Amino acid sequence: MSSRWYISYILVISSFATDLFAQNEFAKKLAEAAFSLTNQKVEYDPTYFSISYPGGDVPADRGVCTDVVIRAYRKLGIDLQKEVHVDMKANFSKYPAKWGLKQPDKNIDHRRVPNLMTFFSRFGTTKKISKEPIDYLPGDIVCWNLGGAITHIGIVSNHKSKDGQRSLIIHNIGQGQVEEDILFEYKIIGHYAFRK
Repeated sequence: MSSRWYISYILVISSFATDLFAQNEFAKKLAEAAFSLTNQKVEYDPTYFSISYPGGDVPADRGVCTDVVIRAYRKLGIDLQKEVHVDMKANFSKYPAKWGLKQPDKNIDHRRVPNLMTFFSRFGTTKKISKEPIDYLPGDIVCWNLGGAITHIGIVSNHKSKDGQRSLIIHNIGQGQVEEDILFEYKIIGHYAFRK
């Protein structure tokens, strides 16, 4: 084995390890950012709001499941309102056509689970859906079908269930921004990791 090949191999491995460490650090910070949201009193409110752009948000004491994800990413400097809107403007046909819109709507598009699923699958890592708790890492994004056409989204926490078997989920399913043991309560339809 030549020394040139060996040095190239070491550089590739080192680069991979550095990137993996950065991804893990980002995911840990995302889970911490999401957990910090549980300290805010938020009422579940699916009302359509006209919000500023970029960096717009619904009133701080209001929100739905997607707002947990949006606010956690925003704490790390990533504006999903802007990211989703820019991509939808350029690639509108790649997004679900469930709402009868003819063009993107910067007020609501990023607040719809199917749109976030499309965005994360396009720009993040689509991860395996399984019944194994070990596959769901802190900072991962998980989406569920609650029945019918009702979808839900949350962030995997750094904290474990009381029995230590599963990571908890930070979400808002009607009781505000909370951390709960619901990973396998509903049918999982999406599992992602996203960092910019």
